[in-house]
Amino acid sequence: MAGLEEQIRELEEELQRTPYNKATSKHIGRLKAKIARLKDEAVSRAMRAGGGSEGYSVRKSGDATVVLVGFPSTGKSTLLNVLTGTKSEVGAYAFTTVSVVPGALEHRGARIQILDIPGLIAGAAMGKGRGKEVIGVVRSADLIVILVDIYNASHVDVLLSELYDAGIRINRPKPDITIRKTASGGVRMNHVGVLDLDIEEIRAILSEHRMVNADVLIRGNATQEDIIDAMLGNRVYIPAFVAVNKVDLVDEATREAIRNDISQRFGSPPILISAHTGYHMEEFKDWIFDTLGFMRVFLKPQSGAADLEEPLIIRSGSTVGDVCRRLHRDFVERFRYARVWGESVKHPGQRVGLSHKLKEGDLLSIIIEH
Repeated sequence: MAGLEEQIRELEEELQRTPYNKATSKHIGRLKAKIARLKDEAVSRAMRAGGGSEGYSVRKSGDATVVLVGFPSTGKSTLLNVLTGTKSEVGAYAFTTVSVVPGALEHRGARIQILDIPGLIAGAAMGKGRGKEVIGVVRSADLIVILVDIYNASHVDVLLSELYDAGIRINRPKPDITIRKTASGGVRMNHVGVLDLDIEEIRAILSEHRMVNADVLIRGNATQEDIIDAMLGNRVYIPAFVAVNKVDLVDEATREAIRNDISQRFGSPPILISAHTGYHMEEFKDWIFDTLGFMRVFLKPQSGAADLEEPLIIRSGSTVGDVCRRLHRDFVERFRYARVWGESVKHPGQRVGLSHKLKEGDLLSIIIEH
């Protein structure tokens, strides 16, 4: 492992020394691809080393799974306890949580699984500090909450770096890139839309992975990093936001300074909370719900009153067909039509098909063949 880390460090130093321009773009692409390959190899070795630890295998449940990611002693366990009533051990010292502790948050009709994981440390992606098990849990999340305390805002940079090295891409759509190996013909590229990369940069990146014959299709723009990620094929794309805990310990001026600092580091403002006092806890729950892209749809049986007490929780942009598949595997085949009341239709009770996109608060009645 030391050999790999040394190679990575030397390549990263060379990359920093190399100015980017047209003449160096191929070399920079090759360096980035090599660094990514070596980091991927280092992470894979760490993941294979040793056996799993008891308590790290958690079955996903509810409408979504949220993972609390942070350094040790940032208040993750206290936050989980406040949100869900789960008793995760709390202490004012590092590594209080030694396994993954699940809890369930009920909010706006959704049942959301919250996982308190052992604190990440620098080098976690390479297996340090239970990194192997912890990263494995994070990669399966639907949402990551990056938790820092008010005195350690700079931890955001370290956490983002560790997640990136582990193949976790934060708040980025998955690039629409297809790379297919071929037997001959060299590297051939087709693209739809404006593309800043040229074919020589792409060839340089692919050659680092001994891929000299391939068909590459790119829809939309792409960076060298996007090509590398598509080539490796093991990246996950997960939404995230930053929460700053323990803000009850500082004055408003300090809070504002921290908010501005993290906004620059992360690219969007954090939510300021205090798990100990309950400050902004309801707003925090709303951030989780909204970032997950949930919406509520109420169901009305073919013959009977609408259920306005327990909505069906689905992702924004879902269609009538998505709801049918969620309710029963036979509903799509037996589907005749549906009627919708709400914002997604022009008039109440409008007749729609499987492809109709629903909106928050719609009332849906599905008519199927018996």
